[in-house]
Amino acid sequence: MPEEAPDNAELDLEALRRQIDDLDQQIVKLLNTRAEVVVKIGRAKQAAGGQIYAPDREKAVLDRVAQLNTGPLPQRTLQAIYRELMSGSFALEKPLRVGYLGPEGSFSHMAAMRKFGASIEYLPLADIRAVFEESGKGHIDLGMVPIENSVGGGVIDTMDAFVEHDVRVCAEVLVQIHHNLLANCAPDEITMIASKPEVFAQCRNWLSRSVHKADLIPVASTAKAAEMAAQQRGLAAIGSTLAAELYNLKIVFAGIEDNPANMTRFFVIGHTSPKPTGNDKTALMFTTAHRPGALVEVLNVLGAYGVNMTNIDTRPSKRRNWEYYFFVDCEGHMEDENVAKAVEEARGHCLEMHVLGSFPRATEPV
Repeated sequence: MPEEAPDNAELDLEALRRQIDDLDQQIVKLLNTRAEVVVKIGRAKQAAGGQIYAPDREKAVLDRVAQLNTGPLPQRTLQAIYRELMSGSFALEKPLRVGYLGPEGSFSHMAAMRKFGASIEYLPLADIRAVFEESGKGHIDLGMVPIENSVGGGVIDTMDAFVEHDVRVCAEVLVQIHHNLLANCAPDEITMIASKPEVFAQCRNWLSRSVHKADLIPVASTAKAAEMAAQQRGLAAIGSTLAAELYNLKIVFAGIEDNPANMTRFFVIGHTSPKPTGNDKTALMFTTAHRPGALVEVLNVLGAYGVNMTNIDTRPSKRRNWEYYFFVDCEGHMEDENVAKAVEEARGHCLEMHVLGSFPRATEPV
């Protein structure tokens, strides 16, 4: 009997594999049936002049998948599968072009790929301003820009670009940021480390303990740093695992960020106005009237209508000394009665009031 056990186990394994093959056949057939419906939806959207990317519909699909899931597959696995399905759907309806702060391998690139999948066209751009400009001109369908880091705070270049360009926020994306030391040499050969100044700040403790003798070289992006490290021995970069893969670099040390909960929030910009989902946020930008307490008056109006703020930041207007733009994120959608009334009343206390967009609230990292 003991001699027959391996044979029986092998037979059981073969039967299970045949079962997997049968299920795969059914899955592929169903996926293509789904794709046929997607093509019809694309035609209907184009005929009606509708937007291909609908963040409210995206949220509804992912929420429904989460409700249908009874395991054992984790939610993140199913969400990743469905994000890639939606990416393929975009390609079937109308190819999407998404711009981001380049070069390839930046955290913006990683955020865009996690959000939109592998089946769309990505365009790396020189800086955040260029992402706004290309979006405003219609050269790209959507742009991915960082707006806030949980450690470093608001992203200045993005806030300044909102002042100068007429685009809308149509979605937000949360990405856990893990920094890695990338190089093609041994640790004791590293004499220079390149990355963004903000990244150096987020890895300050590790750098002072581990590579305090290396010169730090600030560059425009982590991807640019990885590109430099791939070309120069003795120079390392701090960047993403995607950058390591794209530039054929080794991960010498992983997870060197001081705060393991480090998170960056990105905005997807474009010209889409998502419908309410029941769990939304609205981004506002305004300057207040030149009188004492004007900002407090605006905030009091929001509070009086039960509008909860989730973030507030400031930038100089660059037009007059001591004039500032305030950036506020609040809960709710502009189609919600209390939000609409609050914004309308708040205008009376502002020199300018701009609604940057209402969009589904991101509840977990992609």
